[in-house]
Formats: sequence, C-alpha cells, structure tokens
Amino acid sequence: MGLLVQGVLLLSCLHAAAFPRGCYPSEEEGLKTFRCSNARLTEVPKDIPNDTNKLYLDSNRIPFLPRDAFRDLPLLLELDLSHNAIAAIESGAFRGLADHLRSLDLSSNRLVSLSKDVLSNVKAKVNLSNNPWLCDCRLQELIRAVDLVAGSSTGIVCDSALQEEHVGKAFVQVIADTDFCNVYKKTTDIAMLVTMFGWFAMVISYLVYYVRQNQEDARRHLEYLKSLPSKQRHSEESSTISTVV
Repeated sequence: MGLLVQGVLLLSCLHAAAFPRGCYPSEEEGLKTFRCSNARLTEVPKDIPNDTNKLYLDSNRIPFLPRDAFRDLPLLLELDLSHNAIAAIESGAFRGLADHLRSLDLSSNRLVSLSKDVLSNVKAKVNLSNNPWLCDCRLQELIRAVDLVAGSSTGIVCDSALQEEHVGKAFVQVIADTDFCNVYKKTTDIAMLVTMFGWFAMVISYLVYYVRQNQEDARRHLEYLKSLPSKQRHSEESSTISTVV
C-alpha cells in the first residue's frame, strides 16, 4: 500500500514538473482549467493540456502573440490574457478557436493598433479595455468586427488621436460624432487629387517648354536662312520644307 501511494505521488510530481513554473491544472465548475496567473511568463506556454476549457495567462509579461499560439487547444472556451505587455498580435494567433471560444480578455495590455483581421473570425465576447489605443479608422473597423463584453466599451479610451480634442475620451463617445474611416477616405482622395494635379502641371509645363524651345529653334533657323545668299537660301528652305513634310 505504501509503495502504491509513493508511486502516485511520484507520478503527480513528474506531471507537475512538466508544466511551467507557477502553472497548474484544476477543475472549476466542471470545466478543466489551467492557471498561469502571475507566473512571470514571457510567451504562451507550449505544454498546455489540450483538453483545457479555461486558460488563465493573466498578469504575466507576454509581449506578443504569434500565429497559431493556441492551435492545440480545440476545447478552449475561455482565454484570459489581461494584464500582460501584449503590443502586437499576429494574424492567425487565434486560429482554431473561432467556433468554440466564448470569452477573450485582452484588457490592460499595450495594444495601440490592431487589424480587424486578427479577430474577424472570433465569435467570443471580447474585452479590449485599458489599452493605449490610437483612435483612427483601424480601431473603428476593429470595434465593428468584434462582439465586445457588455460595459467594456467605455474602457476603450483614446490614448492618442489625429485630433487632440479626442485624446482621453472613450472611443464610443468620439465615434458618435466622428466617422474616422470617412475622414480618412476624404483625406486620401484629396491627396490623390493633389498628386494628380502635380503630375498634370509637370506635363503641361514640359509641353510648353518643348513648344517654346522648338519655336525658338525654328526662329533661329529662319533667321539663318534669311542671312544666306538667295540661291542657297531657296535650297535650304526646300530642304527644310521637305524635312517638315
């Protein structure tokens, strides 16, 4: 009996040793949970049990989420990445989670800008609050593409913006009066018009210069012909006319 207990304890220790320091599995409300809160992680662990339903990676030092970061977790329902240092998320980072993930917490990170494509297939409730967001068309498109956690939208605040008056305001408050994507489109259209006008002006200027230069050359040639003796001048004029024709 004693050997059996020792064997079980040994297997438990070996199993625990396979997990990153500070991480441990548990069961909460009948769901298999894996907690790595405050574990000083700098990346998503590679050896998370693939039957995990709830994953807590909050309060760590993770700066970046690479492509397929959670591809081996087909049963994941809840993912907490809050209170990290995430500043960039690669497209495809949440690939494989779209159909079943129901909660994604990215609050309190260092996200300034994020493409809507990163979360376009995620059907979970998403928390994006308390990040240093740049309020622009890209953020507007992102907000429209995701299903935000109820009440979290007021925590999406403009840390920076094209217009100083928007800084410090909740994004939902700002877009009530400003369509960033429409403003961006108008700015782009104006820039294109200015560029086209610049090229057109250059072409016209070149044509004017070319015509004037040819006129000047023709004038000089006629003056030269006039200065020649009559017979030679007639011959030169005939040659010039033939060349022109």
